[in-house]
Amino acid sequence: MALLKKVNQILLVLLVLTVCVILYNKVHRVPSTLKNETAHLENGEEMEEEIPVVICAAAGRMGAVIAAINSIYSNTDANVLFYIVGLKNSIPHIRQWIENSKLREINFKIVEFNPMVLKGKIRHDASRPELLQPLNFVRFYLPLLIQKHEKVIYLDDDVIVQGDIQELYNTKLAPGHAAALSDDCDLPSTHEMVRSVGMQNTYMGFLDYRKQTVRDLGISPSTCSFNPGVFVANMTEWKHQRITKQLEKWMQKNVEENLYSSTLAGGVATSPMLIVFHEKYSAINPLWHIRHLGWSPDTRYSEHFLQDAKLLHWNGRYKPWDYPSVHTDLWEKWFIPDPSGKFKLIRPDT
Repeated sequence: MALLKKVNQILLVLLVLTVCVILYNKVHRVPSTLKNETAHLENGEEMEEEIPVVICAAAGRMGAVIAAINSIYSNTDANVLFYIVGLKNSIPHIRQWIENSKLREINFKIVEFNPMVLKGKIRHDASRPELLQPLNFVRFYLPLLIQKHEKVIYLDDDVIVQGDIQELYNTKLAPGHAAALSDDCDLPSTHEMVRSVGMQNTYMGFLDYRKQTVRDLGISPSTCSFNPGVFVANMTEWKHQRITKQLEKWMQKNVEENLYSSTLAGGVATSPMLIVFHEKYSAINPLWHIRHLGWSPDTRYSEHFLQDAKLLHWNGRYKPWDYPSVHTDLWEKWFIPDPSGKFKLIRPDT
């Protein structure tokens, strides 16, 4: 009898201990479903790096930035933050367009650009006045507009993106390089286009080599140029090398000495960058900047070549929202009509 009583006491103690263990686990252990969700969120947060994309919204061509943003947003799962830069009078229009379309879901900030920073730095030129618009120089002032990011993508508004913008953002920049750009000689497939419409792809087409200041740079006129309408920037290097101050110096020199002008191939925003970044930039994948689509209303690339392109750029006079222009179907598929009706496409039947 005493033995049975002792066994019962032991069993009772074991039962109490088991209950205590169960209660402890219920109180202190995260349920498995919640733990899985937490792990998923943590992994998601680790992967959700913000990709800042800077693009300008200019009055009169507002539909361009809408198509560009839509093409980027539709072709990536990345967390893109759009910095949309405009002048004060154009900001309400672009905000209304975004908020009243499917683009209301994008992550964006609208930044006002103060054109007073350009005072005394732009030489008046009547041949192509559109190239003197203040927003053409936003790319010079990235650190003033974008503060918290180490790496930034800058895009002209006359582009559409067919690839995942994450790929462009992942471009490796060499130590000491403040930007990665696409060299005008990097893609043999474009050389025939360049020759057929008489475009320049060397420094000779952008700088006036009759001027002693230009010759003193020691840059061969046959050096391949680049197009700064698409680039990835390292903001730490940009600030460390005082790139903005260097660009402003050459803008002021041009005002004084007329070293370059819009009558040359690339206008007035490309030339200072060619000088400052000479032999000091990394390369982006050439397929991330297929350009010259706006250079001629008659010359076209092959459809197969354009299908492989990651980014298309209608640099030149002939824009895809206007007429005449080429490959407009590739651009128009990303265009979202203006809810206010102010911006309209120009087509042969309109």
